[in-house]
Amino acid sequence: MKNNRIIKVVCRNSKLSLLQVKELFSLFPLLKYELAAIQSFGDKNKHISLMDAIDADFFTRELDWAVLNAEADIAVHSAKDLPYPMPSGLELYCLTEACDKTDALVGKNKMKLSELPAGARVGTSSQSRREELLNLRPDLTVVAVRGTIEERIALIEKGDIDALIVAACALKRLGLDYLTAEVLPFKTHPLQGNLAVVGRKGNEELKSLFSAHDVRRKYGKVILVGFGPGNPDLLTIGGDKALAEADVIFHDDLIDKEFLNRYSATKVHVGKRKGKHSHHQDEINEHLYRAALSGRNAVRLKGGDPMIFAHGREEIDFLKSRFVEVTVIPGISSGIALASYTHIPLTHRGISSSVAFVTGHSSKKSNIPAADTLVYYMAGENISNIAKDLIASGRDAGTPAAWVCDVSLPGQKTFFTTLKELQFSVIKHSAPVLVIIGEVVAFENKTAGEQNILATGTACPEYRGQGNITHTPLIKVERNKSPDVDRLLKQSTGSYRWIVFTSRYGVRFFFEILDDIRLDIRSLGPAKIASAGKTTTLELKKYHICPDVESETESAEGLIRYFEEINLSGSKVLLPRSNKGLPYLSEALAQTGNQVTDLPVYNNLENETAEKVDLTQFQKIIFSSPSGVEAFKKIYGELPEGILLVARGKTTENSIKKNL
Repeated sequence: MKNNRIIKVVCRNSKLSLLQVKELFSLFPLLKYELAAIQSFGDKNKHISLMDAIDADFFTRELDWAVLNAEADIAVHSAKDLPYPMPSGLELYCLTEACDKTDALVGKNKMKLSELPAGARVGTSSQSRREELLNLRPDLTVVAVRGTIEERIALIEKGDIDALIVAACALKRLGLDYLTAEVLPFKTHPLQGNLAVVGRKGNEELKSLFSAHDVRRKYGKVILVGFGPGNPDLLTIGGDKALAEADVIFHDDLIDKEFLNRYSATKVHVGKRKGKHSHHQDEINEHLYRAALSGRNAVRLKGGDPMIFAHGREEIDFLKSRFVEVTVIPGISSGIALASYTHIPLTHRGISSSVAFVTGHSSKKSNIPAADTLVYYMAGENISNIAKDLIASGRDAGTPAAWVCDVSLPGQKTFFTTLKELQFSVIKHSAPVLVIIGEVVAFENKTAGEQNILATGTACPEYRGQGNITHTPLIKVERNKSPDVDRLLKQSTGSYRWIVFTSRYGVRFFFEILDDIRLDIRSLGPAKIASAGKTTTLELKKYHICPDVESETESAEGLIRYFEEINLSGSKVLLPRSNKGLPYLSEALAQTGNQVTDLPVYNNLENETAEKVDLTQFQKIIFSSPSGVEAFKKIYGELPEGILLVARGKTTENSIKKNL
């Protein structure tokens, strides 16, 4: 384009905007232009408070339309007013150097912020300035103001406000900076003070006329790179090249540090692990932005893939809204690597035609995808809730599952289980855990029989055939021979409406006591029988009793749910149990107006002769009761990491979690 061409320019119809155009073209003295000043939507509607949610193009819409409709060649904006993303068909031609990025305080007698009396009225049009102000002076009154800078300053002269917060660059451009009482220590908009030249996409000749003063020429670039699941061999060639050319690398916690030493860039650790964050995400964003502003090429190195549960889009938006160039180099996501390293296919003809990646931080039923195969990331702490909700949503409790830790690394471990077992399972592991659920797991869980399982309860018949069982009972049970138990039963004839059994031992010792004191269960009243699960029911059948209700969850939780559904109230309930039985069942029944008798028919004791075994040989440890968990801790010191801890019921699961 020849320099003698007249460029059609559009800007807002205010003194400040006109001065901004003049300032811009002072940088390009050889360019000629003609100017049209128009009112934007924001200028026409000063009754709308900027403290409220407003459209991103509140101050730019009409100007951009003029450019898109070829009524103007370029629009000149305050850069902080630009919408993100920009309207289709437009692009930023030039972003000038900011003359000043600070906020200033203007007020009567040039009083500083610390000198303003409590309750003083301070005007601002920005929600962020309001928050910054009240953070320093919560005793001040914030007043939302609108209008040109001159109109806002006039509010002080009229006594409507005592002070005003305004961009220092606006005061300077208007020649009013002498009114500044002080520069405020506020965090301001990143584009405050910059001017933006916006034009139609594709007009490279016109765009080139403004390139000499485009501050973005000094910016560095940011590349988001996926490192993969942990094994450096899985880093892509593109990722390796980006790391080799980087000036600074912001890396996650699980990246191989020795491998990073081959690159000369400055390394900055910004990792997150199990809720412990070295940096919050907004701090990481700011680090990337500052690196680009300083002209350095930065790599944000992430485990897995930058766009899968990795805040990749947040970083892209943060940087692109500030006009920093961002590119992304994909990595192998751990959910993909899991399939290769375990040989469990994510899809398979006739079995699974769909797969979903799901964050393990949420187990809401409404968030469960309708996919054949589910891969849960970061699932360790929430796996039991995930399994419960999947079953509640219709998934078969027998659906095979596998949990995998340290995918692709030498210490990778894979453990096979089912949804039913996962309902009350706990995983203690410092590294991220993935769980894959679906029929495809059956291709590999045929090897589940090779797993070594440590059973710590008094018996473990239900685990026969599931692996190599080592049975080391950590507790022993003995009948409670206290005469108080016998006396209570003799005095209770004809009074109970429900007898609730929570274990096989409760059944066994209850009937043993009845036999010794020569009582029949029918003498206790027209009682209905409740069983905590199949094992308890099998024990009852030995005494020719079929329970009226059996817990669907193999635990007392299912019984509580049942009694809530039938609105059981005002009934006498007998609860034969151990001396260490937790009170939550009896408390739940009592809260609904029932009279509960806790009957300790047996004692739950630590097994002093329990053998201590090498835990590294096991993939699962089965706990049958909270007392078993307590006994385990006495013997081993703490619950182990990297082993699936399986509980028989919610109460035992809670005990495991409490002792992690």
